[in-house]
Amino acid sequence: MAALSTLILLLCAAKDVMPSSPHWKPTWPSYRVPVILPQSTLNLDRPQFDAEARLEVVSPCGPACHKSSPLPTYEEVKNYLSYETLYANGSLTETEVGIYILSNDGDGSRGRARTKRQIYGYDSRFSIFGKDFLLNYPFSTSVKLSTGCTGTLVAEKHVLTAAHCIHDGKSYVKGAQKLRVGFLKPKQKDGSKGSNITNSAMPEKMKFQWIRVKRTHVPKGWIKGNANDIGMDYDYALLELKKPHKRKFMKIGVSPPARHLPGGRIHFSGYDNDRPGNLVYRFCDVKDETYDLLYQQCDAQPGASGSGVYVRMWKRQNHKWERKIIGIFSGHQWVDMNGTPQDFNVAVRITPLKYAQICYWIKGNYLDCREG
Repeated sequence: MAALSTLILLLCAAKDVMPSSPHWKPTWPSYRVPVILPQSTLNLDRPQFDAEARLEVVSPCGPACHKSSPLPTYEEVKNYLSYETLYANGSLTETEVGIYILSNDGDGSRGRARTKRQIYGYDSRFSIFGKDFLLNYPFSTSVKLSTGCTGTLVAEKHVLTAAHCIHDGKSYVKGAQKLRVGFLKPKQKDGSKGSNITNSAMPEKMKFQWIRVKRTHVPKGWIKGNANDIGMDYDYALLELKKPHKRKFMKIGVSPPARHLPGGRIHFSGYDNDRPGNLVYRFCDVKDETYDLLYQQCDAQPGASGSGVYVRMWKRQNHKWERKIIGIFSGHQWVDMNGTPQDFNVAVRITPLKYAQICYWIKGNYLDCREG
């Protein structure tokens, strides 16, 4: 238990605190990130791929429910952060992990039935048109999964998305074995000649170019939790592509407290299914938070799940502004707010432990994952 207490205290500590100066600018804090390393890997039976892809997740456990839950034990945390790896040939492995702390020298009640609507009042989403925007950062980091969700480029060959886009908590979804990632690009000109008509005022038509996924990592916290009180905290997955995508990507970062976010706001772009073929951008205020989740009312529709939630803050070490992914848009929850049910969209926060895990999946070397 002492090890767990030390772990929790260390993970909650950031090296930098928010200054009170009126000239202060929102700055990325420097976190003490633990180390997560594989301990053992064993082969599992090939999955059946018989689950239906779900484009949204529903959970009745709101902020009060999560905040009142007991802290997991050290062994439980290790179990949640162990993971399955699905390969393109259909083989499956399970990896147990160890968690190490290095010094600087080294039950919710059942919610109401949910309608399809996830729009709060006036629809504040913006469809992004034209290759000058779609092919430029940060919008160019948003990609579409062949299962219908959204993902975000976080490295030369890696895409971060929601676990429920790949696995329903019991089985891998249909299409997960032949999973592809789609990149928007301009359609080729049809080459028609003899026409004096120009459509310069019309947005250029785009199409998806697809790249196959080589392997997928899903944390056991999602597989064991199945979107209940624990599962939604681990609704994230990392995809490794078969070849580099050659686009600028967005780095991941540890999620600061909501009060430290610029304007208290988050941003994300996704392929909402009510606007087929369009990339949709939105931003909104964070309404509440737990250690693992951000509660907000950004307008969203199924299909946006898996979008990378990001903010732009000052990077003191590099003396420049930098956007980082601090969470993954997951789904929605009915929350009892003083006896009145209220609807929130939910994003999974990248905590120091999750940062260490995802970073190791990407880089394969914990020494490259010490600063969040």
